[in-house]
Amino acid sequence: MKIKICGIFRPEDIIFVNESLPDYIGFVFAKSKRQVSFLQAKALKAKLNCQIQAVGVFVDEDLVVVQKAIDEKIIDIVQLHGNETDDYIEKIKAPVIKAHRMGDKISEKADFLLFDAAIAGSGQTFDWTQIPKTEKPFFIAGGIDIHNVNQAKLFHPFGIDISSGVETEGIKDKNKIKEIVRSVRNVKR
Repeated sequence: MKIKICGIFRPEDIIFVNESLPDYIGFVFAKSKRQVSFLQAKALKAKLNCQIQAVGVFVDEDLVVVQKAIDEKIIDIVQLHGNETDDYIEKIKAPVIKAHRMGDKISEKADFLLFDAAIAGSGQTFDWTQIPKTEKPFFIAGGIDIHNVNQAKLFHPFGIDISSGVETEGIKDKNKIKEIVRSVRNVKR
């Protein structure tokens, strides 16, 4: 199972993930308390271990802006959390993760799906038994932390997406990142 640590916005966060080596990190370009500019993300990506892929999180962003992040090598993968259509997704020249809330129509064109709570980015869990059957690899997000990560694994996601679950008072916590990466890496699926 893959691990994505989302909401990276400080130089210390890069140090923490470089030590723990999750598979992916996320830069949030949409409105959020963890939002970063392209300039900030570029500086952080320059210090990121090359084994870790950077994901850019967007919400209904202009395609030109998304493609610029890809072309400038700020991100490797695009994650979409808005009302983006399959036509929009097809125009992106990079792998795409499309976020879905329960009941949303599943994207046919995304490379990966991400199932999240009704309010994306809220840090709230949802009823994982409601995840629809799909052949596409998917991530589970929303309120995952060290206390429920083993339960999330039972749903056989391609990966888990964690943000607030590895924070203390809204800031990434080195020990929580280490602990959750270690927990996921030590369990055989």
